[in-house]
Amino acid sequence: MTINGATEAFDAAERAMWAGRAEAYGNSFAHLCAHPVEALLDAAGVRAGTAVLDVGTGTGTAALAARARGARVRAVDADAGMVAAARSRGVDAEVAVLPELPFADGAFDAVVGNFVINHVGRPRAALAELRRVLRPGGRVAVTTWGARRGAGQELLGQACAAAGAVPPPGLPRLDPGEDWARTPEGLAGLLQEAGFGGVRAGELAWEHRTTVEEWWGGAAGGIATIGLVVTAQDARTVVRIRREYERLSAEFAHESGGGHLALPHVALLASGTV
Repeated sequence: MTINGATEAFDAAERAMWAGRAEAYGNSFAHLCAHPVEALLDAAGVRAGTAVLDVGTGTGTAALAARARGARVRAVDADAGMVAAARSRGVDAEVAVLPELPFADGAFDAVVGNFVINHVGRPRAALAELRRVLRPGGRVAVTTWGARRGAGQELLGQACAAAGAVPPPGLPRLDPGEDWARTPEGLAGLLQEAGFGGVRAGELAWEHRTTVEEWWGGAAGGIATIGLVVTAQDARTVVRIRREYERLSAEFAHESGGGHLALPHVALLASGTV
């Protein structure tokens, strides 16, 4: 299969975006991404004795949750720093980049991918690879961010806009030919295109409990696209972003006080069977 320049550029930008940021991620946005994990494992049918592969494991949150259920867990991530962080927590993890996995056909009973499909340049090929490593009757479950966003998801972006921040060139842009509708129906269709049956998809909504400092720390640490935007600005603009962020975050102040926030978020969850 020929890989076009747009796909190569997207994958390269994603790899660069996460390189060296495992600690910053673990201290900030990893807490947000942990919320759907139990629903993800339920959707994949993970229980005691299940052979599970966690793709895009990050710092290992989903892998550890699966192991706590008594599952037999392997994990992969494209970033060596993330793999090292997961291993430090006792996860059997190794480096692998979708859509190529170092496992035999039918090696697993279940595969889970928590916010990983949105980080690959060929999502259909990636899902087809997940199907390949599943045994007949095995289940896949994935989460991703969708078009409908909770108000808390917009906070940092609104602060950047209010401060006059200019997005840098080279942000990851998915090839339009690889894109898909960021809705439950769109995600379901993506799994069906990859050959999965019995597909179910829907939205998860929750309030992410964090603090003013922790949420800012993810962006200031260069995590995700918003982090690339913040860290590309000059010092004066960063100060303005921070000031606008503190102003806007007051809307989400939790009743407990002390700089705590309750940020509404929405994500997509889909599952299917081989």
